[in-house]
Amino acid sequence: MVRHYHQLGLLPQPVRSPSNYRLYTEQDVIRLQRIVALKQQGFQLNHIRNILEMEPETENLTAQLQQQYWAIMQQIAQLRQTASALEGLLGRDRHCQIMQAEVLAQLKLLEVETQIGLGGLEQLWSGLDAEVHTHSEAFAESLQRLLPDLSHRSEIEQHLIYQLILACGDVSLASFVRVHGGAIAASRQALSANCEILVDIPTVAAAVDQTRLAHLGCRVTTLINNPHITIATEAEQEFWQHQEWQEKLQQVANGCILVIGYAPSVLLAACTAIKEQKIQPALVIGMPIGFSHAPAAKRQLLQLEIPAITVEGTLGGGLLAATTLNALVESLIEKPDCHCYLSGSGE
Repeated sequence: MVRHYHQLGLLPQPVRSPSNYRLYTEQDVIRLQRIVALKQQGFQLNHIRNILEMEPETENLTAQLQQQYWAIMQQIAQLRQTASALEGLLGRDRHCQIMQAEVLAQLKLLEVETQIGLGGLEQLWSGLDAEVHTHSEAFAESLQRLLPDLSHRSEIEQHLIYQLILACGDVSLASFVRVHGGAIAASRQALSANCEILVDIPTVAAAVDQTRLAHLGCRVTTLINNPHITIATEAEQEFWQHQEWQEKLQQVANGCILVIGYAPSVLLAACTAIKEQKIQPALVIGMPIGFSHAPAAKRQLLQLEIPAITVEGTLGGGLLAATTLNALVESLIEKPDCHCYLSGSGE
């Protein structure tokens, strides 16, 4: 790999000893360490060259990185299109598999009959899509060929990931879910002990399974208790501008479960309070939305010695956060049939 870096110009050619051995300086070692570190962060080698060779404060570097980002996003879009086509073939339940086999057989002919095949391909997809009108979708069967190997995860974790994928429709999410610090066991213990559930905004509260939580005796409260706050930008501004919400966060009950689905600053503040031992939640479900603060908040969460569940990077949202809690609750109690107790009356 070092020789490859020399060929690409990432590392300068070293001085040779009389015996033709490469002689590296301390600066060479530092530069190699930087290359390795940046590569581990996901930067490609051409990005690393630009970062190392240009001054960080130059606008030119920012513009180049921006162009490279757009190029990568275009590649992702093309890969997403390919993935969608594969999902259209593989993500079929048993009722659609006869038509699926016919489509796969016909696809081979398209390599030869390219011009004719394009119109034929549309007919094949139409025939395949016609099957969806004959029965409801069997989600478990559809996902059988799409999910990665999850055998290294517990049964509850597998169910959690399955539910998260169904909540957003993105199978790649499975690679970014992090279950940290004995989160499953901690959640079951806290929920069984009638813990308080604190969510960041009302939108998350509306999506949690109130029926099961009521049966468990778990009360749901909202941190930013403003019904007009419905999106991440509003939640972020509201938390920053009003001291009362920050103070309320500092007063959460020990052993509670924090469910954060929108505001990155709420998760950052929670991480700080946990680190300073001002609050001691039993579990943090941290899935805020954002492009700089949210990934940073999630990294800080995973660095704490506390049970936590998150989705790495910018992915997240209130629905995913609520779905995570619901999946944990579902592992404890089956769905009750009677809802009359929720109104305070009933027999």
